[in-house]
Amino acid sequence: MNKVFHFDTSPEHYQCDAAVVWCIDARFHVGFSKFLKRIGISRPDRIKIAGGAKALASPERESEREFVLDQLQKSIQLHNTKLVILMVHSDCGGYGGLQAFGGNTRAEAENHEAELRRAADCVRQAVPGIAVQGYYMAFDGVWEVDLNAATGR
Repeated sequence: MNKVFHFDTSPEHYQCDAAVVWCIDARFHVGFSKFLKRIGISRPDRIKIAGGAKALASPERESEREFVLDQLQKSIQLHNTKLVILMVHSDCGGYGGLQAFGGNTRAEAENHEAELRRAADCVRQAVPGIAVQGYYMAFDGVWEVDLNAATGR
């Protein structure tokens, strides 16, 4: 092997601030990173999968849900994770984009809010006692979804 890049990082194990289930869509990368910093997440375990939290709420294949839950369990075991952040975004190809909602941003946001609640229920069932937060990202900002309102928790 030939070394092609040098950097220094600590070999010490760390505690993760949150395991974040997020989409692979690069259009939101800058906003996503700034948002995590704003809410105090400096050491996230990023779990990136097309559709983000959709893989937990309404996966195309059950293997997608199993993969994400396995990654969450590993984050908890390896990095002592206490918080899971679930995210979805506007115009997500995993949902068929905004066109799947007839261009109606309100209908899309309502769908994604319900999806975040389903995803949170899935995580809570798989990992009892874990803290879960849900966020919807559009092209002009991030909205928090009250995940406790729908479940009565």
